[in-house]
Amino acid sequence: MKQLLLTFALLFAITINAQEDDSYKAETVEFLKLTGATKAFDSAIDQLGNMVSQENKEAYKKEAVATLDALYEDMAELYIAEFTREEIQELVKFYKSDIGKKLAEKQLSLTQKGMMMGQSWGMKVQGIAQKYN
Repeated sequence: MKQLLLTFALLFAITINAQEDDSYKAETVEFLKLTGATKAFDSAIDQLGNMVSQENKEAYKKEAVATLDALYEDMAELYIAEFTREEIQELVKFYKSDIGKKLAEKQLSLTQKGMMMGQSWGMKVQGIAQKYN
């Protein structure tokens, strides 16, 4: 009887922990979506879809969009490894604020422009390095 109660208690604890983990992951996925990541992924799906024939575009888009949930789940694991649940909750609050919404709206464009600046800078530094070769 004691062993049965111990087993039940252990299973109960595992179930509670799993539910907390699922909730934490759901909050993290919400955070990821609030950051504007969906806009970047939708853009990537559309760009890659340019290679698809017109007759297959609808099927392609449906299948491509269906991959997003798994991607968000995987990305959530990355963030969970780096941020506590409380930190994720704070980030969610931030991205729900007016300034957070503005950042999310501008993030993709800023990242793209920043990458172009970084590439130009890299070419400049490469020229300097070649001068000293």
